[in-house]
Amino acid sequence: MIDDKFNTKIEQIAVSDIRQFDSEVSEIPGIIKLTLGEPDFNTPEHIKQAAIKAIEANHSHYTPNAGIPALRKAAAAYYNEKFNLNYQPEQVVTTVGATEGIAASLQTIINPDDTVIVPTPIFPIYIPDTKINEGNVILVDTSADGFILTAQRLQKVIEEHPLARIKAVVLNYPSNPTGVTYTRQQLEEIAQVARDYDFWVISDEIYAELTYQKKHISMGEILPEKTILLTGLSKSHAMTGWRVGYILGPEDFCEQVVKSHQYMVTSPTSVSQYAALEAMTNGQKDSLLMKKEYAKRRDFLLKELTGAGFATASPDGAFYLFAKIPAGCASDSWTFVRSLAQEAKVALIPGVSFGPGGEGYVRISYAASMEKLQQAAAAIKQYVARRTNLKETKTANHK
Repeated sequence: MIDDKFNTKIEQIAVSDIRQFDSEVSEIPGIIKLTLGEPDFNTPEHIKQAAIKAIEANHSHYTPNAGIPALRKAAAAYYNEKFNLNYQPEQVVTTVGATEGIAASLQTIINPDDTVIVPTPIFPIYIPDTKINEGNVILVDTSADGFILTAQRLQKVIEEHPLARIKAVVLNYPSNPTGVTYTRQQLEEIAQVARDYDFWVISDEIYAELTYQKKHISMGEILPEKTILLTGLSKSHAMTGWRVGYILGPEDFCEQVVKSHQYMVTSPTSVSQYAALEAMTNGQKDSLLMKKEYAKRRDFLLKELTGAGFATASPDGAFYLFAKIPAGCASDSWTFVRSLAQEAKVALIPGVSFGPGGEGYVRISYAASMEKLQQAAAAIKQYVARRTNLKETKTANHK
């Protein structure tokens, strides 16, 4: 009998904390969930109509592995114009969301015992995807540097691991979970380290169109020869369920990654690609209205939660606040979010789920209506006040 019934790499990983906790709290009556990173907006009408027309035109067959040629051309033009890039259609691979793009990219570059540097707190997907491919992960806690991976810190990590075969560093910005983003100078300094040591930069820029004070600078502009750029339509065009993402990168890389992509999914859904073609062709401004509303929500929550004793990272993009749990409440983030869900009927994600540097924080998604955010903020403030008063009372009685 075979003892190792399953792939041991798969057995050693778990379904993400984010999904598990979201399912757990969904059973609580009246819960307000600020858990998942899913826009509460509907897909723009012109995109939906394009999908309907594609169905009526019987576009229900396999497409080329890398996506329909018109979409690859339109995606290259769209991102080139938005972010000062210079990609050709053959440097675009259409994926089943950015999630599949991440998996295919890591599978393409990692050999056994190659190492990927992952700054944390971060959306955790890069860690199991690396380990499944027999790679190693070095986690770098960035909390002392404002949740930014500085070039100096990156250089130090490399020097501290002289035997590691560094294959890539991951950047995710604007960041999930912190909302923090990078300046041009910070990116140029990281790019220089990547050049010096000849490794890839896996740059997940899925939230690039949701930036507020700062203009988004793509690593694809600064280091095109060594950047694997991951993006897609889930956040910018409220198309999470359509599952359309893109890999943009050097042509020799794209020639290889399309193989991984093919054997994972063959090709993305045909109708979704025609919807994406409409988004890329006529949806250049679709994100603007959403961004304006997200900025209002962010400012509202910042004001309310700061008044309740939360301190947050600088949320310059995406639609998350990464907030330090107030004094007087349980600093263990799992204890805090479970207690908050049961007592205040508000669900947040524990910061520890995002790796080192995340403990003591919670991630709050403001991809929810203002009405829900107002209800949630009031409930959170009341919860924190009760906890703080209870601690003060216990301290006074103890004295």
